[in-house]
Amino acid sequence: MAVQTTLTNNPRITAIGSFVPEGKLTNGDLEKMVETNDEWIVQRTGIRERRIAGEGEYSSHMAFGAIDNLIERYKVNLADVDMILVATHTPDFVFPSVACQIQARYGIGQTGAMDLNATCAGFAYALHVANGLVASGLHRKVLVVGVDNLSRETDYTDRTTCILFGDGAGAVLVEGKSGVPSAFIGSRLGTDGTGGIHVYRIGLSDTMNGEPLKGGGKLVQNGREVYKFAVTTVSQGVQALLEQCGMTVQDIDWFIPHSANLRIIESICERTGIPMEKTLYSLEYFGNTSAASIPLALDLGIREGKVKAGDTLLLYGFGGGLTHCGLIVQWG
Repeated sequence: MAVQTTLTNNPRITAIGSFVPEGKLTNGDLEKMVETNDEWIVQRTGIRERRIAGEGEYSSHMAFGAIDNLIERYKVNLADVDMILVATHTPDFVFPSVACQIQARYGIGQTGAMDLNATCAGFAYALHVANGLVASGLHRKVLVVGVDNLSRETDYTDRTTCILFGDGAGAVLVEGKSGVPSAFIGSRLGTDGTGGIHVYRIGLSDTMNGEPLKGGGKLVQNGREVYKFAVTTVSQGVQALLEQCGMTVQDIDWFIPHSANLRIIESICERTGIPMEKTLYSLEYFGNTSAASIPLALDLGIREGKVKAGDTLLLYGFGGGLTHCGLIVQWG
């Protein structure tokens, strides 16, 4: 695939940072709360621990932590960021947005700021939008954050969902560069709004399509239906995205899907032919962190020396809506 290299607005991912709260919720802790046990949880999800935000710690604070980590590691200046995109479905407030809180915290003088909600596909969606904004020349430097505070919407009396979710944040910079190819090789997005009833949290309405909703403001999920959607849709999406880009599984250095459940990831890998040893996930000690799970997994791979400059990554988010988004990008 030919990629222009003469423009000054070829988008590149130039920095990354991540943050998880100090609080932990282990499988052993959950054994004392609901009828479950460590062996059952690990066998069905691959999760051993989750990080949980403390009292007074919300999505904005975790976003700040990820951004501070990015600044410390890459010695970057955010003063010239001209768009802030935050992927989250758990903002501190309905409004102002987390993005506006970030603008205020870092004193960024002239920037757009907005939250984007595609739930667990949110980070991939936000990267897709950032790519478009930079590639079009509308913006030069976009700060992208994926953050969710799922512990505050989790029903800890529901043994089917409370074993899954944790809190965390990841942040990246997407900048226009000259003389180098775009890092963004291809993308594929999709939606099945008819499946919205399978994972939701009540807002202003307590009915959907005339059907009464449950949960009382807590997250409700039909795990069986979400599993079917994820395994089928993501497997098909991965194959279609590779074909679209004229690539094969062998061209991908690292597959980084949303860390929903290890069994989902294993099934996707089996169907697509992607080896598990080339797959990165963040769920074992962080749980399902929704929009934060992909940047957390990517950053773990970087810190562990697995992901290196020039590596080709296949990111794939999927979640409530039902939404999904796949991207093939080059790191570094």
